[in-house]
Amino acid sequence: MENIQWLNDHNLPYPDTMHPIVVHFVIAMVLFAFVCDAIGYFTRNYLLFEVSWWNMCVATISIFVAVIFGQFEAGLAEPYEVVEPVLNLHTLIGWSLSAIIAAITAWRYVIRSRNAKKLPIPYLGISLFLVTIVGFQVYLGDVLVWVYGLHTVPVVEAIKEGILQ
Repeated sequence: MENIQWLNDHNLPYPDTMHPIVVHFVIAMVLFAFVCDAIGYFTRNYLLFEVSWWNMCVATISIFVAVIFGQFEAGLAEPYEVVEPVLNLHTLIGWSLSAIIAAITAWRYVIRSRNAKKLPIPYLGISLFLVTIVGFQVYLGDVLVWVYGLHTVPVVEAIKEGILQ
């Protein structure tokens, strides 16, 4: 690994990873949107549909920011061989989720514009599927950090010393 002076102990040009910070907003918003939709559907409290709608709007914007930081930080991580399949899958699902969340939000816009007080069951099913994909993506991100130690000081040092390849 080339020793670049502007990178810190985490192999980043800024104090710590930004991707997890931004992506936690996306995770929270998608999960909260689903919870609001489910509670709103069963209690007929259509005001929760409005909360869900705005959470999905912000999640749609935020996921693109998270993916951009994720791509940048993945490139700086210089993953060693065993990490690459997990990182590649995490990247693929991340880009896919940006499209999926945008599509679901667009669908939600159509539903909202037709009748803001009703939510079809298929939308709830797709939202549950989205929550499942997000959960799997969280698992992969956890593996990258807590198992493989990407952007942790000991792993960065081991890569610089040529111990990990």
